[in-house]
Amino acid sequence: MMKKLLMLVLAPILLWQGKRVRRTTVRLPEASGKRAGVMGAGKSLRLLVLGDSAAAGVGCATQAEAVTGQLVQRLAETYRVSWELWAQSSLTCEGVCQLAEQHAGGVKFDVVLVSAGVNDVTRRTALAKWQNDLSALTQLLRMEFQAQRIVFTALPPMHKFPALPQPLRWFIGRQARELDTELKHHCQRHDCDYLALDLPFAAEYMAADGFHPSAQAARLWANGVSDLLQND
Repeated sequence: MMKKLLMLVLAPILLWQGKRVRRTTVRLPEASGKRAGVMGAGKSLRLLVLGDSAAAGVGCATQAEAVTGQLVQRLAETYRVSWELWAQSSLTCEGVCQLAEQHAGGVKFDVVLVSAGVNDVTRRTALAKWQNDLSALTQLLRMEFQAQRIVFTALPPMHKFPALPQPLRWFIGRQARELDTELKHHCQRHDCDYLALDLPFAAEYMAADGFHPSAQAARLWANGVSDLLQND
């Protein structure tokens, strides 16, 4: 009861703050550069990075600085990496699934790194729909692309995002934690990897919009994925 009353009181403030953030936040482009290639020598590894604006490299100047480029660089020390990046700004989990469906047709991957969920938070995707979308995406990657390993990146701690004022930051953070908890449970149920990152929220780890990861944060993200894959 108190929770519903609190949300009723805060609703006008949250609505106003949300509109203001959308109006005033710097709009950054996706990183420039190649979105497919081959690098390294050794055992073959087919890698797909799939997802939203963070996967697309928003916050980084080039794909070499973004998570895909830095991950490929790390993995190429051990493997011959054939890689592709399918990512687009503003996609929800459902949108990520639809993007992957557009590429269906014979291509297979050993590892798929997924970045999704932030737009589901900001668009207030219902928990039941989030569960269904995660299941649909996982099934698609396994059935259509024969993915041997699926790594879901944990939702970031949005209650720390400097671009969000209070109480919007608290509200968004609460929503993010709810979806992230379900993501973790989904990974446990469906034998996927859940990658939690403990990224510092110092200025150098945030892009100019105060929302996306910088190249330094992308490096830590890539290192986390690489360590997960190579240390098992």
